[in-house]
Amino acid sequence: MPVRANRIPSTASSARRSVGTAARRRTQAERSEETQTRILKAAANLIRKRGYAHFRTAEVAKEAGLSRGAQLHHFPTKDSLVVATLEYVFEQARVLSRRRATAVNRPRDLIEAVIEDAREFFFSEHFMVAIDIVLSTSTNQSVRKQILDISRKARRPVEAAWSEALAENGVPGQLASDIVALTLSLVRGMALRTLWDNDPKWFDELFSLWRQMIKVFLRDRQPRSRVR
Repeated sequence: MPVRANRIPSTASSARRSVGTAARRRTQAERSEETQTRILKAAANLIRKRGYAHFRTAEVAKEAGLSRGAQLHHFPTKDSLVVATLEYVFEQARVLSRRRATAVNRPRDLIEAVIEDAREFFFSEHFMVAIDIVLSTSTNQSVRKQILDISRKARRPVEAAWSEALAENGVPGQLASDIVALTLSLVRGMALRTLWDNDPKWFDELFSLWRQMIKVFLRDRQPRSRVR
């Protein structure tokens, strides 16, 4: 009786199994982090589309493509999910803003870059949700404090990054910090004004006026400033 030769797996088959084995070797912590990220992205998307008032945690699992049990395992309450979502969104915005500030290389209008970055953040649905939560009378003090802490943690490094960018372009350190603080306050104030008076064209005009005011001020006060 002929002896059947042993089959030798092909290199391609071995490679596929190796890749599959490597993929299956993810740690529990990595799988948990991936699941949490999917939940947070889904929650952020729903909050952005519907606002906090119409945000329902029961819809998050479906949006994320996960079971309701998986969601509740990581975020058992609405408060815990909302706080974690805002922390996630604000952190993503912080990283992006700092990247923009450090990537600036003598822009034609550095103040405009500060305004546009701040506008993208403060005019976002997620910032408005944070304001809604903080001002809501139904929000408990613990959640309100967490949201405020998250906001400070996310925005202070951004403010510092833009101040450094201005200083590197010839604006004295303290003056650079003051200009950034005033600019962010202006943008934040206009963002809040949208709650009762949303006029994008007028906002554009005000921001343009502010840019010109800063340019004139710097030219008169600091003749050597390189901000144009």
